[in-house]
Amino acid sequence: MAPRGGGACKEVVESNSKYANYEIATTKAEIGSTLIKRSISLAEKNGINGVHELLQCPTCANSMYPPIHQCPNGHTLCSNCRRVHKCCPTCHSELGNIRCLALEKVAESLDFPCRYKSLGCHKLFPYYGKLKHEKHCSFRPYTCPYASSECSVTGDIPFLLAHLKEDHSVDLHDGCTFNHRYVRSNPHEVENATWMLTIFNCFGRQFCLHFEAFFLGTAPVYMTFLRFMGEESDAKRFSYNLEVGSFGRKLVWQGVPRSIRDSHRKVRDCQDGLIIPRSLALYFSSGDGQELKLRITGRIWKV
Repeated sequence: MAPRGGGACKEVVESNSKYANYEIATTKAEIGSTLIKRSISLAEKNGINGVHELLQCPTCANSMYPPIHQCPNGHTLCSNCRRVHKCCPTCHSELGNIRCLALEKVAESLDFPCRYKSLGCHKLFPYYGKLKHEKHCSFRPYTCPYASSECSVTGDIPFLLAHLKEDHSVDLHDGCTFNHRYVRSNPHEVENATWMLTIFNCFGRQFCLHFEAFFLGTAPVYMTFLRFMGEESDAKRFSYNLEVGSFGRKLVWQGVPRSIRDSHRKVRDCQDGLIIPRSLALYFSSGDGQELKLRITGRIWKV
């Protein structure tokens, strides 16, 4: 009989131990929640900037959006960091599945400035609409339009113009018409290469003229197209044409410049420009196929 009684006692002890652990975990969570509420109260006294700091993930420094997680001790972290970490990065406590509902509720009640406020966007947005706006904000930095290198430089238009001139040695021209010659002594040696970028200052705005060689399927082609240094809505206010030809023959393209918000590769892959098959390009050059001498002419005008 004793062994049975001892077993029952052991089960009771284990059961009590489980309840005790549950109570400890619950107490920690409640303490953590209390700490969060006190932090929110203090942040509210310090104004919107204080609350905004609370809504920054302490681990990655990005803004936190639902679900906002917390450890049993009240340290918060975003959902992305929660997927990476099994323990709290701050106190190393094991992470459960605790939501910081108090912080989520505070976030829902506030309006916040765009992250590009310093670049000119002065609008306020509900916290959960802020992220969506920032993906399309017209004040967000532009990416360098130089296509033949993986340039990661970003900035506003004046900064990028200086960068293109100083770091990429790009030519800048004034005027709304152009007449360019592209010459290569052995065009067969150059494949999948961006050859030229020229910037035109026209109507007080800037345009990028691209010329390059690549394969369209298995066919080698040359392509030239124009991109606008600004937003798509402004790009639609302009049109342009491109012409290339010789020996009584001519190819003509007319279109609307694409914003540099669209990557160089995206424009190229859409074939949104003047495409010249290599055989025809060499014929326009001299007819003997030994040297590339293409003259590209065109103009830009307001719609």
